[in-house]
This record gives sequence, structure tokens and C-alpha cells, in this order.
Amino acid sequence: MRVGEERELPRIVVMGGGTGLSVMLRGLKEKPLDITAIVTVADDGGSSGILRQELQMPPPGDIRNVLTSLADVEPSLSEMLKYRFPNGTGLAGHSLGNLILAAMTDITGDFVAGIRELSRVLAVRGRVLPAANQAIVLNAEMTDGTIVEGESAIPQAGQRIKRVFLEPAQVEALPEAVQALQEADAILVGPGSLYTSIIPTLLVPKLVQAVKESDAVKIFVCNVMTQPGETDNYKVSDHLEAIQQHVGEHLFDYVIVNDGEIPPQVQDRYAEQGARAVHLDLDEVTKRGYKVIADSLVLFRTYLRHDAEKLSHHIYQLVENWMLRKR
Repeated sequence: MRVGEERELPRIVVMGGGTGLSVMLRGLKEKPLDITAIVTVADDGGSSGILRQELQMPPPGDIRNVLTSLADVEPSLSEMLKYRFPNGTGLAGHSLGNLILAAMTDITGDFVAGIRELSRVLAVRGRVLPAANQAIVLNAEMTDGTIVEGESAIPQAGQRIKRVFLEPAQVEALPEAVQALQEADAILVGPGSLYTSIIPTLLVPKLVQAVKESDAVKIFVCNVMTQPGETDNYKVSDHLEAIQQHVGEHLFDYVIVNDGEIPPQVQDRYAEQGARAVHLDLDEVTKRGYKVIADSLVLFRTYLRHDAEKLSHHIYQLVENWMLRKR
């Protein structure tokens, strides 16, 4: 790099959906990174499910969460976008952000254009892209052979998941998302619901092909807690094995996991809901060829969440080291 030239920011692509992804992005946006978030469009529950069905649009909920996380706006505006109407005929259960995104989609005539315009209004740091410009139906085959249709129904089925699959199976990836992966210096997957947020994004054929072909550093951020109905009793290696079974090969270079102690009272609270801390079976994970970054990465306020600042620090260090090796 010549004197006076500006250094190009490392390009990181983050894939998934759900609350865990949004929490992590709040930390990453404070780092000198060029961020693209590729977000699942398989949600069919709650406000997103209603808007998806009635307006024939992709579900906005996960997209709205990510936009809010990356937005450079006053905290009160972020809270307003997350506001969920408690009552009102036709309004109860809807979040204001979902309704605004639905309106932007109608005004611009296209979901992707609506996201782009709302990103501009919210001064979003980075790009937010749906995995596809259409709603996707997520199905699951359980170990007893039954098929469960719909993302929201899968964790409620009361059976162990064997595999998940999309309808249509050959859903067309958004071209901008494919290009972002092809140009990425780092690809980050997780945290989030394994079978209903993470894997659905990786099942879009052109997206997973771009990930496989990329020479970027590939990082998996494992969930802190198991999720009832999805990952009951799963260890870290079980999360990685599930992804490998769906995509057909070892995908990641690094795995970031929490090894900090969770207070017993917090564990008891989650145990009542059927969740427990994800166990790091370090020998098994390293035996499979993954490099492990383990640290105390949890915060507990109302809910147990990743520590966004510490997590983003580890991610940034991995990306920086990878970039140095490439130069």
C-alpha cells in the first residue's frame, strides 16, 4: 500500500438469522469492516408469517432485526422499530419495523429495493440482503420419518430432527448475495437457530457453492445454549456435524465457542425451558480439523446473550490475521 492510499476495509459476509445474529452485528459494526449480512427468508410465524401470507412478500422479521442492529440511529428509533403492538384489530402482534419494511416493499415494488431504501433511511453500516428474493418454505424430516412443514412448526414437533429441506429445493439465490460471498475476505455463520436460521441459508444452492469455492477465512460461531425442539443435548461437534451433513463437506476453518461459566441460577432458569449450555467437546472438534477459539463470551441481563464486544474482537482478530497472511 502506497503512502497516502486508504486501506480497503476487510469484506466480511455474515449468514443466518435470528436474535443471536443481530446481537453479534451490534459489535461488528463498531469494527473497521465492510459488512454484508445475508439473512434467511424461511420465517413463517408471528407478524412475519402474517405479512408473508397476506402481502405475498418474503418474511421481514429477521431482516428488520438485522437492519436495526446495523443502523446508526438514536436508540429511541431502534426501540420504535422493534415496538410490537399489544392490541388492535389487525395490528396486534405486528412490529412497527415489519410494517415499515412491508410498506417500503410496496412503494418500491420489490423486497430487495425496499430493504435498500430502508437501509439508507436508517444509515445502516453495511449491506443487508435476503438469501433469496422470495419466501422459502422450510420443511423437516424427523427421525421417526414424519415430515413437518413450516419453520415455526419444526421446534414444536416434539421429535428429533433428521434433516431440513427447502421448497422449492432449487430456490434462486439473490445475485448480490452470491457476489458478496465471491468477494469476501471472511465468511461468518451463526449464531442462531441451527435448523431454522443457519442451515436454511446454507441450503440455497448458489450460496453454499459460493461459500465452498471461496478462499475467505470461514468461521462458525456456536450457540451458547441448546434450543428445545432443535438441538436438545447437542454438543459443539453435533452442531458442526449437522451442518456438514446438510452441505456435504467440512466448511469452516475456525469455531468460536463460549467456555465461560454460566451462573447456576441462570442455568436453572433455562433448564425449566428445556435448554442447557452447549458443551465444548474440544478433543472431538479439533480431531475433525477445526481450530477452536474459546473464551468467556456470555452476558446475562434479561436473557443470556453473546458478549457482542468480546465476540466481535475475536472475529476481527481472525480476519486481520487472515488478511496479513494473504498479503
